[in-house]
Parts: sequence; C-alpha cells; structure tokens
Amino acid sequence: MNGPDRAALSCWLRCVTPGCEAERYAPTEVVFHCRRCGGLLDVAHDEAALARTSPDAWRALITARQGYQAPHGSGVWAHHEWIAPNVAPENIVSFGEGGTALQAMGRFAREIDLPQLWLKQCGITHTGSFKDLGLTVLVSQVQQARAEGVPIRAVACASTGDTSAALAAYAAAADLPAVVFLPAGKISVAQLIQPIANGAHVLALDTDFDGCMAIVQEVVARGGLYLANSLNSLRIEGQKTVAFEIVEQLGWDVPDWVVIPGGNLGNVSALARGFELLRNLGLIDRLPRVAVAQAERANPLYRSFQTGFAEFAAVQAQPTAASAIRIGNPVSIDRAIRALRATNGVVEQATEAELANAAAEADRAGFFIDPHTGVALAALLKLRAAGTIAASDRVVVISTATGLKFPEWKVAYHRSELEGVESTWANPPIELPASASAALRTLDELLA
Repeated sequence: MNGPDRAALSCWLRCVTPGCEAERYAPTEVVFHCRRCGGLLDVAHDEAALARTSPDAWRALITARQGYQAPHGSGVWAHHEWIAPNVAPENIVSFGEGGTALQAMGRFAREIDLPQLWLKQCGITHTGSFKDLGLTVLVSQVQQARAEGVPIRAVACASTGDTSAALAAYAAAADLPAVVFLPAGKISVAQLIQPIANGAHVLALDTDFDGCMAIVQEVVARGGLYLANSLNSLRIEGQKTVAFEIVEQLGWDVPDWVVIPGGNLGNVSALARGFELLRNLGLIDRLPRVAVAQAERANPLYRSFQTGFAEFAAVQAQPTAASAIRIGNPVSIDRAIRALRATNGVVEQATEAELANAAAEADRAGFFIDPHTGVALAALLKLRAAGTIAASDRVVVISTATGLKFPEWKVAYHRSELEGVESTWANPPIELPASASAALRTLDELLA
C-alpha cells in the first residue's frame, strides 16, 4: 500500500554537538563523524513534511501494510517514510525482519506481581537478533549509494556476534563483501558460524570488543570500507522501529516502562528516538520511562548513573555470559544519557548469578531467554522489588536475541556448572535404568 509521496520527504545526517547542528550530510555519504568538529551524527527527518499526514492516516497506512508483500511487509519497511524515505524500493534489502511478537509473560508476570508485563521478542527474526532491524536499513542505504555512483568496496563491523551475523546475511543478499572483526574465543559457536556461513571475511583478533572497535575504525578510515557499527546512525533508524511496533501492538498506546539491555547503547537511543517521533507526529501523547540494564561486569553507564551522569569513565569490561554487552567504552554513551534524561529513566545492573537465574525463571514460564535478556529481567526484578516499578505499571522488556544462540550456557546452568552461580532453577535430566517401574516410582515422587 502506498503512503505519502516519498519525493516530498527528506532525511539527512546532522551533527549532534551543540553549536554544530547546522552541519549536514546526505544519508548516502560515507561519513561517520562530523567533518567540522568530529562529533557523532544522527539521522534527522523533515518532521514538518511528515506531519502533513494526519495521525489517523498514518495509523491506517501502517496497519494496512502489516503482512503486506515485500518490501513494505517488513516490520521495518512498513515505516519506510519514517526511516529512509530517500531509499528507492528496488534498493531495499530485506528478509521480512521485524513484526515480532509482543508476548504477555503470564506465569512469570504473576510470580512477580506485575500483571501487565510483556516481552518484545526482537530476537525472533532472520538472524536471531534485533540487529537485523538496523542492518536492513544500513545495507539498503549502501545499495542506494552504490546506485547513485558512490564507490563502496565492502561493509565492515566490530562485533561480539550478533552484528556480524546480521551484517553478513544482508551483505550476502546484496552481493556486497562483508568484513567482520571478532574478539577471538569470546563469542558462542552459534554466533561465530553465522558470518562464516554467509561468506563474510571473519578476522578473529586477540582482544575484546573495545579493541576490535578501535581497530575497525582505523581500518575504515584508511581502507575505504563502510562502517556498520551503531556509531553509524543509520543503524539507529532501523532499531527505532521497535518503539513503533510496541505502540502499535498495544493499540496505539504507550507502556509506562521499557526495559532494555545496554552494551554499546545504540538500542537505548533508538527506542527513545522512535517514541519521540511518534509523539511529535501526534500518534502518542507521552514517552515511556526507560530502564537500561547492564551486566555488573560491564557497567560504565550504571556507574555514571550513580553520579547523576555528572561523571563518565570507560571500564575494562570483564567476562560475562552476556557477551554481546561486554562493552566498557560504549560509542553511544552520549545518546543514551540524553535518552535517559528525556524519559526520566534509570539504570540497573545484574550479577552473573542474577541474570542466569532470571533467565531460567522466565524459561520455566515457557520462554527461552538469552543471557542479555536475562540481564534485563534481572534488572526488572530488582526495580520491582525496590518499588521503582509498581504492580500497576505496564512494562515491556526488550528481548534482543534468541536463546538458541547460547545452548552451551543453558546446558551449563542446568548442570550447575556456571562458575559463581547457584542454579536456583536447575532442571537436569534424571538418569534411570530402562524400566517402567523405575520411571513410575520417580514420577510418583515428582508429581506428588
């Protein structure tokens, strides 16, 4: 279904540094920092032009596109005009990403006395994580740039797993070379094999994510590659559609809280920007409060929050099961702090035991939670216990990846083999002789 005339809409990259906002670049330019001051860039839209379409007309358009044929059947590209109006439909690279379930948490919600609790299943998508949402926009913009004659040799990213998987898949679909820099030995086998299978050039470096990020930025600057990390604000444009979908799935209403796992912090900014756009277009009348959840072993934002954001210092991130958010120097720190201030947000942290047990408790209610979402659930439990989140609040937890990417961690939990973790909900298999009598005796004990 067609929407407003895209030719009448525009977007551009602008500097976020105060006093330098007038610096603008085309969304197809190969530029990742302001050329004047070195600051980060955001995507800006002509909201006055968007506002010429009424809220009711936008609602009707988006609703009609849901389940519609490609490219607008994608949960991302159903919002084409709000994310990348300059991209022609023929240059969109999509695997039908987004449109993921907003799942009521039922039994888990009742156990913590929070009846209006939902899990936004962003990991139930093409490559198994929310990173698909950003990479479809970024790779489509690259395709648009190439169609306009911009020379781009390859796309590149540093990753702890999920970004590399998404980038490799979308680049392969676009017949575009992809290069990924991974910290050797620090990601799961399931995450490592995805970019390999999709034909990316995988460079495993003897460092952590922050080290990979520093190297990829130097390589991009010197080697003519196109950066695909969330430093590139085009990623944020796709990820902000999670906010759109939450509002749509709640009947064009707003939750009281959104709980988000935080590592490089691009997703925090993305969701806040999504809600802000909906408010500016008159589709909602308020913003939800944002709670960012960090692993205790990689918690620079949490530490800054303790000072009221008066101070920030990078940390040396330590090993954590939540490997994708094992980041001590997040590139989107300033964006995240702005988002938290705009939404009266909070930051909480979770230990390895807390995140593992929170994930396992949710699994007992029928879910299959990855460790990063386990961090968010653990933070939710702590905020609920403290009364910060009330029983009457409507809360959405962002699940960022499928638990199927972390089978080794799940098995170790139920075998009580995770170091420093007392597995409260361990449920190992019971070994018995091949005897119906033995099985019946055991079941009588278990089901008594």
